[in-house]
Amino acid sequence: MPIDIKVPSVGESITTGVLGAWRKNAGEYVRSGDVLFEIETDKVTSEVYAESDGTLEHLVEQGAEVKVGQVVARIDEQSPAPAPEEKPPETKPPAEAHVTPPVVKPTPAPSAPSAAPKDIPLSPAVRRVISETGANPTEIPGSGKGGRILKSDAVDFTPKAATGPRTTRKKMTPLRRKIADRLVSSQQETASLTTFNEINMSNIMALRSRFQDRFVEKHGLKLGFMSLFLKATVYALGRVPAVNASISGDEIVENNFFDIGVAISTEKGLLVPVVRNVDLLSLAAIEQTIADYAKKARAGKITIPDLEGGVFSVTNGGTFGSLLSTPIINPPQSAILGMHSINERPIAVNGRVEIHPMMYVALTYDHRLVDGKQAVTFLVALKEFIEQPGVALLDF
Repeated sequence: MPIDIKVPSVGESITTGVLGAWRKNAGEYVRSGDVLFEIETDKVTSEVYAESDGTLEHLVEQGAEVKVGQVVARIDEQSPAPAPEEKPPETKPPAEAHVTPPVVKPTPAPSAPSAAPKDIPLSPAVRRVISETGANPTEIPGSGKGGRILKSDAVDFTPKAATGPRTTRKKMTPLRRKIADRLVSSQQETASLTTFNEINMSNIMALRSRFQDRFVEKHGLKLGFMSLFLKATVYALGRVPAVNASISGDEIVENNFFDIGVAISTEKGLLVPVVRNVDLLSLAAIEQTIADYAKKARAGKITIPDLEGGVFSVTNGGTFGSLLSTPIINPPQSAILGMHSINERPIAVNGRVEIHPMMYVALTYDHRLVDGKQAVTFLVALKEFIEQPGVALLDF
């Protein structure tokens, strides 16, 4: 009797999803432990595995919306396993035989893309423009005598655009719909305000450069800026506890722990897994945790518990070249830090103009809970930690 394959539960609040992709074809013989298909929900993408050997039958098409517990496939355990393929025996020519190598005819060189039609001669200047642009001379209208192509014709020529549909439509994935809903909800339900500051990265970059080799040798991974900024975030949250809080009804929930979400970009959308107890972790442990999350996220193996319980979030648009942005709060948190690209800029130092690597940082906060003074104080503390890392050791 065939075994039913059902959509598993991936979280208490999740009841539906989309069958994202079949990993095994209908009629294919599968083994226990093989990945059968992916389920995309509004939070994560999960893989479903075969629990027995047999021939797979699809009951639902890829892209269909399904419910938790719904039967989407069956495995026929009674079907015979395919016989292993036998490789034909290798035959070798007798030792005394002489194999005559095949005669390889030379392949004629392809004609140059700038070759002109026989009836339209091209001047050296036109040939040079065509060779640089890769244009097809047969498509260039000539304005010269007898249809001759002039240099200006080749320079001004614009190839015809490829034909195709002007627009395409595709259904939003559950994850993208959830991201859209949460972003709109965040803007509507919080009194969001963003304040900015800039950080001189010279000292922290010098520190990182000085000890990078020793760090890699001991821990087997590089020291990045994110772990340093997470430590700086803990330092700033400790000095401004209001930022490490949230609103629940008519109550303020003050958090006395430091579980911080780190935004990770994937092909299917932005995920924010949580690094637990950042205050108790070493820089190496933070870097390893982030690396593990990034690997899981891009493999579609992030779980619901990975995403829950954060008290604050950090996003780094600088990895994509962002100079400045206003990040959106991840409810029920009250604030989010935005990091940006590092660029050398002239700044005034002790009355002199010097060039330093600078980064803009942004703090978006819920003004219902956090006052402007507290938001600015938070960024000043963060800036102090990054520019002078020793302040954390001295406990100023």
